[in-house]
Amino acid sequence: MYGSVRRDAAYKTRLLDFIRREYLPGAVSITETRRGFYGETYRLETPERSFFVKLDYSADHKYIYRDSFAFIEHMCEYGTDCIARVVKTVNGRLYACFDGAILGVFAWVDGENIQNEHTKIREYQLLAKIYTIPAAGLKLRRETFDTVEADKFYDYLARLRTSADNGNVGQMLDIIDERPEDIARNALRYRLFAQRCAVVCENFHITHGDAGGNIIVNGNRFYIIDWDDVKLAPPERDGWFCMHWRWAADAFENAMRQSGIDHTLNPDTGAYYCYHNFFMYLNAYLAAFFQLPDKQRELADSVSAYFNGWITENLRYADSIE
Repeated sequence: MYGSVRRDAAYKTRLLDFIRREYLPGAVSITETRRGFYGETYRLETPERSFFVKLDYSADHKYIYRDSFAFIEHMCEYGTDCIARVVKTVNGRLYACFDGAILGVFAWVDGENIQNEHTKIREYQLLAKIYTIPAAGLKLRRETFDTVEADKFYDYLARLRTSADNGNVGQMLDIIDERPEDIARNALRYRLFAQRCAVVCENFHITHGDAGGNIIVNGNRFYIIDWDDVKLAPPERDGWFCMHWRWAADAFENAMRQSGIDHTLNPDTGAYYCYHNFFMYLNAYLAAFFQLPDKQRELADSVSAYFNGWITENLRYADSIE
């Protein structure tokens, strides 16, 4: 959601004071970092080291974020060293509440956010190892193969049609109305593959949901960050993005076999996640469009680029599945 509110100096001072009380008395400064779709993020400095701070205010996501802390702690207990460790509060809690947000502090991970053929191989190897970690006792969401993202999209579309036209609304509607048949077909196939996948009840593992966009590379060290959307689901939840590349699908399956997981990527399940993510990313843009009036023109341009961008190759593959 791009972080829906831009913070002034007074807010940052309050936030820093809160972190000093609840976490790190020696914290000296806090600086905004690049934001993702959910929450707001900061780099926190102490005389000894840096930390990553993330707050999530969103009504429909912050509790998912809250539940992810126990999972991260669980992975660290199993010796996983490819994730950023949670920093506990002075009272030993995994997270804190600040101004209605869920706040977490993590070890800072140095490196670059890189995504290429080399990082893909390492990504699959790390994910396959994480799939072997037992999830018993964890409070994790389980995949239900719903089609809620299509319903959300049509709710946003109805809201656009009843909004006051300030020019930006009209621009967004024009961009969407250029392809009603394509969107309707994607929604129809989303529901079709959801029905097919409803019987899937095995080979569920701890999945990330967007590992490829959250790989940090530091020399020979690879990290997967941003585990706040963790879910028990089949590996296709992580692998759908690569299934149209035969070399990548082979590499993913090989990584799983090397970790003792005998699983062949299922085209039907991959198609479900492709259509699901098509609507999920589109909805993230539309949510931000309503929340950030000063960014509406930029977001309309982003939606236009999205329709013609990287997702088209994935959709072409999903559309080919009978």
